[in-house]
Amino acid sequence: MSVSARLFWAALGAVSIAFHLGLVFSGLVPNLVSRPVHMALALPFVLVLMAKTPAQRTSGAAIAALGIAACLWVAFRADALGDQYGYLADPFQMAVALTLLAVVLEMARRAIGWPLPLVAAIALAYAVWGAAIPGEFGHPGLPMSSLFGTLTIAEGGIWGKLTGVSVNVVAIFVIFGAILNAGEAGQGFMNVAAAAAGRLRGGAAKVSVLSSALFGSISGSASANVASTGAITLPAMTRLGYPRALAGAVEAVASSGGQIMPPLMGAGAFVMVELTGTPYADIVMAALLPAFLYFFAVWIGINAFSLRHPLKGLAVEDRPSIRAVLITSAFFLVPFTVLLWGMFVINVTPQYAASLAILAGAVLLALDANLTLDWKRTLHRLEEACINGGKQIGMIAAIILCASIIIGVLGMTGLGVKITSLILSGSGGYLWPALLLTAIACLVLGMEVPTTAAYVICVSVAGPALIALGLAPLQAHLFVFWYALLSTITPPVCGAVFIAAGMVGENWLKVALAAMALGLGLYLVPLGMIANPALIALADTPAAALLAALKAGAGLGAISFGVIAPLNPLLRAGLVAGGGLLLFV
Repeated sequence: MSVSARLFWAALGAVSIAFHLGLVFSGLVPNLVSRPVHMALALPFVLVLMAKTPAQRTSGAAIAALGIAACLWVAFRADALGDQYGYLADPFQMAVALTLLAVVLEMARRAIGWPLPLVAAIALAYAVWGAAIPGEFGHPGLPMSSLFGTLTIAEGGIWGKLTGVSVNVVAIFVIFGAILNAGEAGQGFMNVAAAAAGRLRGGAAKVSVLSSALFGSISGSASANVASTGAITLPAMTRLGYPRALAGAVEAVASSGGQIMPPLMGAGAFVMVELTGTPYADIVMAALLPAFLYFFAVWIGINAFSLRHPLKGLAVEDRPSIRAVLITSAFFLVPFTVLLWGMFVINVTPQYAASLAILAGAVLLALDANLTLDWKRTLHRLEEACINGGKQIGMIAAIILCASIIIGVLGMTGLGVKITSLILSGSGGYLWPALLLTAIACLVLGMEVPTTAAYVICVSVAGPALIALGLAPLQAHLFVFWYALLSTITPPVCGAVFIAAGMVGENWLKVALAAMALGLGLYLVPLGMIANPALIALADTPAAALLAALKAGAGLGAISFGVIAPLNPLLRAGLVAGGGLLLFV
């Protein structure tokens, strides 16, 4: 990229960052203004910057121009459109509505591939022609002016609640992650992990687990996590003689855990706030112990693998000095402390606290691990943060806007209620069969769409059924969210495994098999949350939650060790059976 191009994209990213921070600090802005502007700022990054060929770049620029014009038209006419109550008044407005929907579909297709926009297109087709379907899965029919108006000029479609979460909360935490990643925070994560676990048996693998948990808590992306921490941990493991399949599996499994590790949880925590009405702090507390259990199971799995292979710790010369650990850890501890202080001490909103943490992180960009100042380096870091922040906001916006079409159609046509009834009847009114059906749906959908989108769609149709069968809303949502993540390590479409296998130069199926053994917690912890509701009640009943976590941890440890360690069949069966009893009874 040329210097002038980088300056342009950095400037546009800075505008996007300033806009989203301004929404937090300046007070209320009408939703029909802030949400279309959010999409308008995201479009160039997705359709032009992320284009892979000159032809894509040219067509993307034309589509982005159309989309920006339509978004700004909605923003400038927000007051008048609000008085139309989601009803399109004339053919020009219909043309704008169709343009917006088409642009959202193409934006999502270019950002994440065809599956999610294909589902959204099928949903739109169902809304238009579903009245012709006989039986209970048809619908009475919707006036086209009302259908497309609700989706595009009211707050019931692409400008709905999910987009509001993307605008007001997710974008802020994405900016927070971009600021930390542009500086020394990533090295700080690695240094803390290396100092804490580097000398242990299987130390290089355990460094990967700790660093991925820390880095994933702000990146929220399994793929980004593998690419960043894996660039350091994978060569270290292979250099120490770790089997390549195991090295790739450790990184894939550890990196996938970043999406369930608070505070970011791949944007899922903030969507959960909107869908359940549960305060953000309560969701973070509920998700904390299950996330620790997941990484604990991986840790035990590494110990078990060390009985099969000589898994060495990091050499002394590869471990950071105490001074380096103390200094670099400050680059993430200071912003995180500001974030927690804002949320739990002065009790401001999560997005306001994150905005304060962003300012603290931006100041730290001026320093390096030697505490030296270099303004040229600082400007380069700010440029990097602006470009990456703009790209990541655009990626999240593409997913959320497209998913919002599906959610809007489910609500308007009543299809969501019908699918819920189908799940209830298919499960015979029993909870565990319903959980199995939901898990399969999450796995299948998660193979083709990002975790957050898979969670939103699955919980919209399966969540009410699970709640009707006796689960608390937060229980149902966390169960669906965890199982929406299964596809990151489960064949045939296991994104984190493919990336790790490519980086380590190993057959992906070997990596996937080792990853499934190491990542048993991803399959079992959600079931443990159902069997032991106290596990997610840390905020309300901390003593009961910790006891449940100890019991579940013992069970998970026994199962993980029994599955992986080279034991005689009788002892292995006993460990797995005993672990299952501890986890589920």
